[in-house]
Amino acid sequence: MNALVGVIVMLGMLVIVPAGLRLIGDPEPVLLRRLWPLLAAPGAVALWLPRGTVATALASAYALATVVLALHAPARLRRTGSLAPAEIAALTALVTPAVAGVALVAERSGHRLFGFDLEILALTVPHFHFAGFAAALVAGLVCRAADGPAGRFAARSVPLGTVLVLGGYFVGDWAELAGALVLTAGMWAVALLTWRNVRKDSAERLTRTLLAVSAAVLVATMLLALSWAVGEATGLPHPNLTWMAATHGLGNALGFALCSVLAWHRLKETTA
Repeated sequence: MNALVGVIVMLGMLVIVPAGLRLIGDPEPVLLRRLWPLLAAPGAVALWLPRGTVATALASAYALATVVLALHAPARLRRTGSLAPAEIAALTALVTPAVAGVALVAERSGHRLFGFDLEILALTVPHFHFAGFAAALVAGLVCRAADGPAGRFAARSVPLGTVLVLGGYFVGDWAELAGALVLTAGMWAVALLTWRNVRKDSAERLTRTLLAVSAAVLVATMLLALSWAVGEATGLPHPNLTWMAATHGLGNALGFALCSVLAWHRLKETTA
């Protein structure tokens, strides 16, 4: 796992997930959120160790935490009894880090899980922290703030696109392209609503700036993701994985996820 991907993953593990859990709404996994930095620390250390027993053990500790988080999804569903679009997005956010956790264990052990190359497994880890957890979380928040057809579309299509992209790993490039199209449509809806509705509803200049950056970056990063998926499916020229990590990955991590989480925390504080 190269250094850039490692830094991006650490941001997801140590910052985006615990901060995002505070935004997920009642009932949230309070104890797990409070313990998350401690639970994520072994996984963060594992990123920088050579593949082998120690790295695998540390990654497994983090994967266990993500599985416990995922188990909050059915428990939450039983408590709320709701499958409203925003709630579907919240449930998706709770589950997706577990996909990243399993991929991390496989990659750190050098095991080609389901036959996937180690490079693909390494990139699956940040993907399901950001295009999984952060994207679904923000889509749900936007849906609640800008209730309407576009908000409900975003909250439905982001989880659906995430599932389709995951399924495309197993089915093939064309299925992954279909997932990328759905996910891109959903994320562009998130960007539009963030810019048009959520940003304008904030009276604070810094919050509006963070929301504007997240919306603008999201348009660009999802266009990159779409170009990569089209290229993989059709054979047309497209960015390689290293370039995608440095542009799409870094942009989603800093420009979209971090700016969004910070902005939504500021919005939560002003409305509390």
